[in-house]
Amino acid sequence: MAGALSLLALTSSALALPACLEAQRKVDEANALRFQARQEARLGNHDRVCDTLDEVGDRYDDARDAFERCGEGVVAIDLRSELRGLRIAKKINRCD
Repeated sequence: MAGALSLLALTSSALALPACLEAQRKVDEANALRFQARQEARLGNHDRVCDTLDEVGDRYDDARDAFERCGEGVVAIDLRSELRGLRIAKKINRCD
């Protein structure tokens, strides 16, 4: 899903807008943090996993807001599924 979001954002003509660039950067940061959370989970560092997943949620929220500001509401809506997946990951890791 994240790859589709990246492709959609990159092919958009609105990408030149600063808000769209910021949004894409936030999605990229969220993807990197999700990878980091998976690594922390493999190492068994539960507290760090939960902290990192919280940071992922913050990045997705920031990205959604930025996509809405630049007129890419469709991408902002697609981020809802990413946030849903994040909630599931938090539940699996007992971060609630």
